[in-house]
Amino acid sequence: MEQFIEWVKQPWPWWVAGPLIGLTVPILLIIGNKSFGISSSLRHICAMCVPANIPFFTYNWKKEIWNIVFVIGILIGGFVATAFFSNPEAIVIAESTQQDLAALGVTDFSSLMPAEIFNWSNLFTAKGLLFFVVGGFLVGFGTRYAGGCTSGHAIMGISSLQWPSMVATIFFMIGGFLMTHAFLGPLMTLVGF
Repeated sequence: MEQFIEWVKQPWPWWVAGPLIGLTVPILLIIGNKSFGISSSLRHICAMCVPANIPFFTYNWKKEIWNIVFVIGILIGGFVATAFFSNPEAIVIAESTQQDLAALGVTDFSSLMPAEIFNWSNLFTAKGLLFFVVGGFLVGFGTRYAGGCTSGHAIMGISSLQWPSMVATIFFMIGGFLMTHAFLGPLMTLVGF
């Protein structure tokens, strides 16, 4: 049992994790013709909690309760993985990526998210405002504008051969490349990172 727990704590190889993620699509389609995606759960939660007569939230959200249960399962799984199965080793990052991040002031690779950016003391600073508030708004706006999130489009949409998902995923990637290679450095300088 101890060997199994040690194995679970290690990063899983792509040939295990990738097929497991990929199998969620046909399983959801087979067990109930459901589409994989996370961003729609926010709409279901709002429809469940907001009794106002807002047309966007007026639908039978109870038919989508599986999606809310799925998201709760992800949250519980994330907590269990972090609390009981976290790998104590430093995150393995390519040397060239470490150098690029160091140029931006990110040098702590001891956890999944850089402590220089994601910490409570940054929350009410210009850096925190940029990363958490503006970044969160842009992610939410982009998700709504694209009609879904990266998991819905890139995993579910492309695998079911939906042209809009291919276009959305291409633009998600272009946006990520532009942010990383063109805008991140100047923005970090602007907020005094």
